[in-house]
Amino acid sequence: MSTIEQSESEVEAPPPALLFEMVRSFETLARTLNLSHAVKELGSTRQTLRRHIATLEAELGGPLFTVDERRYKLTEKGAASLAGAKDILARGKTWLRGASLAHGNLQFLKAHVGEWDFYQEQKPIGLIWEETSLLLRESFRAWALSSGQIESPNLAHVRPYLLVYRESGAEWICVEFGERSAYVEWFGLDYARSSIGRPIATLPAGEEFGHMLNQAFFDVQATQLARLDHVFTRMPLPDGSGWQPMAYQRLMMAGFFPDGSPAVLTLVVPSRTVSIRDLEPEKLAGLAELKAPDFGKNEARFEEETMT
Repeated sequence: MSTIEQSESEVEAPPPALLFEMVRSFETLARTLNLSHAVKELGSTRQTLRRHIATLEAELGGPLFTVDERRYKLTEKGAASLAGAKDILARGKTWLRGASLAHGNLQFLKAHVGEWDFYQEQKPIGLIWEETSLLLRESFRAWALSSGQIESPNLAHVRPYLLVYRESGAEWICVEFGERSAYVEWFGLDYARSSIGRPIATLPAGEEFGHMLNQAFFDVQATQLARLDHVFTRMPLPDGSGWQPMAYQRLMMAGFFPDGSPAVLTLVVPSRTVSIRDLEPEKLAGLAELKAPDFGKNEARFEEETMT
């Protein structure tokens, strides 16, 4: 047998035909830790659920649960497998609704719920050098020269324009609104401060869509890189009277708090020239009047240095 030939026993078997339903059974039982509750939620039977779990355990090479007097508890392997299971379900559901796609290996998300819209298209990071926004370029340079350290002097001059996020379980919550950030400009400082501690993914489109939004933050931090998105959405008016259409560019950058714990820094720059597939031109025509961040050339410490 040649080095590239394989025996029948060495050929990788295809995944189980009902893999998605098996993963759904696992995630539901892991969340409820109660067989009766899980069966009721799934609309299934005890026999089917047990068979799904047994098949997954055989494929994964170990038990996912222990059972003590009918009480279920995740094993170490089960706990380690849960995040991946949730990701499979979220990606599958959003893909089936056409809400999550990829173009050129870049993420694209969209959702419509009632009067609310959301479009997010990831862009090549190199586009920041072609943009007219000085703040966008300066923030990227400051982030690189600060090594992502949020207290670095190299980041101090752009930090008032940034939002800072911290990981909390499976979510990211905002812990700091820069006083000159677009969010404060839109809603006012008091409203922004009242939003501190809220998870980013509490949007009308549901848990799975929220998972995909969080994924961008996890990807940025895991790779310790930066990411550029063009976004169109509708933000609630502060008085609760309706929705206001907004479009902006968002630069996300991996960072670190002084104790070394992970952070994500974001810069939002309002823009009428976002380029997002499937976004109807008439939606951009009705954008709210938003002032771009007031950031002059005299404030850009690194713009002239890199140009000389």
